[in-house]
Parts: sequence; C-alpha cells; structure tokens
Amino acid sequence: MSTLAKVMSKFRLAVVQLQVSSVKADNLSRARRLVREAAGQGSKVVLLPECFNSPYGTSFFSRYAENIPGESTQVLSEAAKENEVYLVGGSIPEEDGGKLYNTCTVFGPDGEMILKHRKIHLFDIDVPGKIRFQESETLSPGSSLSLFDTRCQLLVYPGAFNMTTGPAHWELLQRGRALDNQVYVATASPARDEAASYVAWGHSTVVNPWGEVISKAGPEEAVIYADIDLQYLADIRQQIPITSQRRDDLYAVTSVQEGSS
Repeated sequence: MSTLAKVMSKFRLAVVQLQVSSVKADNLSRARRLVREAAGQGSKVVLLPECFNSPYGTSFFSRYAENIPGESTQVLSEAAKENEVYLVGGSIPEEDGGKLYNTCTVFGPDGEMILKHRKIHLFDIDVPGKIRFQESETLSPGSSLSLFDTRCQLLVYPGAFNMTTGPAHWELLQRGRALDNQVYVATASPARDEAASYVAWGHSTVVNPWGEVISKAGPEEAVIYADIDLQYLADIRQQIPITSQRRDDLYAVTSVQEGSS
C-alpha cells in the first residue's frame, strides 16, 4: 500500500450546514470561509448543501442560475485549491441551453473540476395540508449517472428535506443506504430558516457502515466532522459479506447512459 493510500484509509470529513440567504455574494463568501475552517480542522473532504448559493424554491432558480463554469464554481475551485481538499460543491441552479438544472460540481485539491452532476430525480411533493413543492415546474432532470474516483469510499448527498419529510425520512434513508451498501453516508442540508418560503430541516448527518449516526448537526448553521475509517468499512464487509453473496445468475444492475442505444 502506498503512503498516500495509507493516509487516506483514515481521513476527516467535514459537512457544512450553511445558512443560505437571498444574497448570493454572502452565500459564496460564507461557504468559502467555512471550507477554510473545515480544512483547518484537518478535513480532506468537504461537503456543501444543496442549493448553497441560492434560496431553495422554484421562484428563485431562474434568478440565481449560472452557467458552469461561472461565478459560484470559480469560488469552489479556488476554495478547493487554497485548502487542498476534495470539495463537493452541494448544488447550484445551472442554466444551459435555455433549461435549468439542479447541478452538483466536485473539485479536486488542485482546483480542477472532476465532476458535474445534474440531479436526475427531481423533487415533487404534494401532501395535503402540509406542503406542495414541484421542482419539475422549473427544472429539467439530468440524463446520466455521475461517478468520480478518489481514495475515499462513501456516499454523499447534498439535500434539502423540509419540515414534513425531514423528521419522517431524513435519518431513516441515510441509515438504510449505509446498511444496504455497507458504506459511510454523509448528507448536507442548508441550515433552517423559519422565515424562508421553503424551510429546510437541517440536521446534516454522517452514518457509518453499521448504520450508526456518528455525527449530526442541529437546525442551525454548523460544520460537523467525522473521522472516516476505511479499514472499519472493510471489516464490516468481511463480517457480513453481502457483496459476495449477490446472485448474478438471477439479477443484474445495469445503467443506460446518455447517448447509448
């Protein structure tokens, strides 16, 4: 095992639960400051929340949308390079070809963009008497899966659950995905703003491969940390070897990428 691989078998993850305002410049400045704070605490991977540069709402997406590369991704690139971290840039409203997307970009420690992912499954909800919200009224879905290689093995989800789905589903889904896949799962929410048109649940979380919550924020702006141990992950997979017990003779998982027939 190389020295770098040994170092990255244990690394610190930071999840930034950002208080998003209506002023884009303030959001970008605060995100940059909190990435620097996270790196100062030894973090090698930093995760920002969904729609970190803009209020989350269908009436805001077109007003805050940018091309990529653009203002927000430039800030992300510089923050990743300055602090020598992998930076998962939450998401921003992206404009391209007359369409709007909910797009996540990821930057390496050299500041280069290593991934751009457009949200595939748009969030539409209509719970009578509680909440109605339809991303599909203004956003278009992405059309491809997105993967990037690092020496880190974890699932990261920038998300913005609300006061209805948050208490019911937020932690449950994370713990389920951690167990299903025997991986660490990290989720980043915007901080809660009771005055916003869409009130985020908050409670950004990190779950280990055993399904245990190992770090969790409250509703307010915060940076939470978790020390990721990939040897522990490997031990769990050896103790309960679900991947080696897959019945490839009975079923298979396939993906159809954009442009394929």
